[in-house]
Amino acid sequence: MECESKAMEEENIVSVVRSIGRSLSRAAGSLGIEDVFSISSGCSHHSMEDEEALRWAALEKLSTYDRLRTTIFKHYVHVDQQEIPTDKMLLDVRELDPNAQQQFIDQILKVTVDDNGKFLKKFRDRVDKVGISLPTIEVRFQNLTIEADCHIGDRALPSLPNAARNIVESLLDFIGIHLYKKTKLAILKDVSGIIKPSRMTLLLGPPSSGKTTLLMAMSGKHDSSLKVEGEITYNGHKLCEFIPQRTSSYISQNDVHVGEMTVKETLDFSARCQGVGSRLDLLAEIARREKQARIFPDADVDLFMKATAIEGDAINLITYYTLRILGLDVCGDTIVGNAMRRGISGGQKKRVTTGEMLVGPAKTLFMDEISTGLDSSTTFQIVKCLQQVVHLTESTITMSLLQPDTETFDLFDDVILLSEGQIVYQGPRENALEFFESCGFMCPERKGIADFLQEVTSRKDQEQYWADRCKSYRYIPVSEFVQRFKSFHVGEKLKYELKIPYNKNQSHDAAVVFKKYLVTKREMLKASWNKELLLLRRNASVYIFKSVQFIILAFIGVTLFIRTKMHTRSEDDGSIYNKTLLLSLIINMYIGRAEIAFTVARVPVIFKQRDLLFHPMWVYTLPTFLLRLPICLLDSISWVAILYYGVGLAPEASRFFKHFLLIFLIQNVGGGLFRLIAGVCRKMNIANTFGTLALLLIFLLGGFILPNAQIPYWLGWLTWTLPLSYGFKSLAINEFFAARWMNKISSDNVTSLGITILENMDVPTQETWYWIGVASLLGFAVLFNVLFTFALMYLDRKLLFPHLKEITTNFPIIYI
Repeated sequence: MECESKAMEEENIVSVVRSIGRSLSRAAGSLGIEDVFSISSGCSHHSMEDEEALRWAALEKLSTYDRLRTTIFKHYVHVDQQEIPTDKMLLDVRELDPNAQQQFIDQILKVTVDDNGKFLKKFRDRVDKVGISLPTIEVRFQNLTIEADCHIGDRALPSLPNAARNIVESLLDFIGIHLYKKTKLAILKDVSGIIKPSRMTLLLGPPSSGKTTLLMAMSGKHDSSLKVEGEITYNGHKLCEFIPQRTSSYISQNDVHVGEMTVKETLDFSARCQGVGSRLDLLAEIARREKQARIFPDADVDLFMKATAIEGDAINLITYYTLRILGLDVCGDTIVGNAMRRGISGGQKKRVTTGEMLVGPAKTLFMDEISTGLDSSTTFQIVKCLQQVVHLTESTITMSLLQPDTETFDLFDDVILLSEGQIVYQGPRENALEFFESCGFMCPERKGIADFLQEVTSRKDQEQYWADRCKSYRYIPVSEFVQRFKSFHVGEKLKYELKIPYNKNQSHDAAVVFKKYLVTKREMLKASWNKELLLLRRNASVYIFKSVQFIILAFIGVTLFIRTKMHTRSEDDGSIYNKTLLLSLIINMYIGRAEIAFTVARVPVIFKQRDLLFHPMWVYTLPTFLLRLPICLLDSISWVAILYYGVGLAPEASRFFKHFLLIFLIQNVGGGLFRLIAGVCRKMNIANTFGTLALLLIFLLGGFILPNAQIPYWLGWLTWTLPLSYGFKSLAINEFFAARWMNKISSDNVTSLGITILENMDVPTQETWYWIGVASLLGFAVLFNVLFTFALMYLDRKLLFPHLKEITTNFPIIYI
């Protein structure tokens, strides 16, 4: 019925348009030829306006839900690979395929920098017409001091004795015993300031001045090992009162990405995890007010806002918009690459890192050295587009750049100059030179202002900028600059503004986010599942090679224990079958060691996404575990199909499937164990070491190389905590309880041959133990994957254990 009503509405609109055209034709016929030509253009213009008005009228008749997802198209578009002309009039934005989205971006952003400003101006005009105020965020930091504990002198050298001492001291410190002293290193020293909305702020400073620490502190991402004093607020709210990772975004200078994914796929996944924020609520309020005021918006702006407000789409229009303004549209379908795979360039990776955060809903961005690896032209284009976003959407952006050129520097509104952990200047860009001129320093005409600001506080470079040659030069330290800035008119104004607390009642309801995740668990799980499935296909060659290797090992096992040489006559024959079971047990456990390489390669990305609150860790580990099940299933089928009858194990069908179930569970136990080791260790060399150690312990104390009776009593309890001990018992019981073993009497002429073989191996002689072993293996598989999830949730990304901290790797060596 809805389809029929929509079709009737479209037919009515078309008939009205045709009637207008016929009336215009009759009017033209009653006039002369010259009159017809003189009014033809005007009639065409009015006809187009009337037709568009009729389209908007038809759109307003839809329900609220449909109206927020339906828009008017002004151009030819592709929907499901078919070209749809404009007489279609209304179309659901969810039906747009990637070609249509790319075509739309190409039409509105032909010249990126110029057209982006025009398009955002249309967006702002639409918002202003209905009197809606956009959410804004003002970030304040007052008396912020950040210190680190570090060793000094020879004690700070990364030598083996020092590393061993650090581990021992850290363990003692963990239990409350402090036998050592460290020196306090002040990274930031009592800094205060305000980051205002609708203004681009440039953070300048020489290396090791504390720029990264300040940006991370303002975004709520400072290292837990640092001592932080002072207060940071967003619109008057302290960091503990809301979720800073959802309210703002920190863009790191380290490029950590999944190398097998393309640029577009990387941004799409980020957009799906971060959600749309308050975009849908803003769109709904605008649509409601426009309907009341009878205002028709620009069609392009309406399409863009509706397409970017839909949650859960695998491909979002915001991705194509971000690719265009960052200049990544030329490599959107190229894999990012890593050390083993060739992908995009270093500068493009830097822009991908920036794009991951730009596709999200956060309007407060802290960007750390985003221009590394970029040429000046590209940097200018990106900063110019971000400036347009800031000014027209009232966002808050603070960006640190090392050496911006003059054109890029002029795009910023405010400047923060940081040196030796102190703020030398903070305020409008235009007053920066005025301040240093009041201190006696002048920027040369051909010198870049940004370079001058970073060099004027340096002891090595300061003298060349001394202005008054009549007076002898005197080095002015950073602390003196800080004191002079407090008496400068910009500093006095800043001090006055900091004294007046921000009124929380003035904060927009959508400005500060109090929810940890803005996307439903179902959508996050769906996005993670699609990503893991994609990576599984991209790494298919690796899994195929592993399976082929596994099949070769199975054939080798058959040649060692070929069935024509296998007999069931005595206990010695049973020991040979026992070796076959051990081969099957060990190989299927060891094959899971490949998970170490896969997991270690992914862990840095997972920790990054965890810190950015993309999704909880179980959203990653659950698809990883479930998608490995089909692979384990195929490998288990291959192994059992080749080895079971090739060797000549128990011929009963029930025992064949029981043996297959155990092999399948053992493979899952091995995969879960090695994923856990990789998640805890996080370094390939450390993970391999611990993985080998774990295998040795399992093999030596599992009760199958040495019977339990021969293991020392003080180690015997470990047998019951090792998964393969249960797997071996179940495999042995399944085999030696077969009729061909139970129908034969052993050499003592008392018990059956199968029972005697089991007793010699110190294996329980109750057949119910098979299901005890199955339940134990299943429990271990679940336990290892749960522990893997907890390891990713709670352990620090840089450390083997949370309390084993190598401060020397994070801070410079200081000699006193």
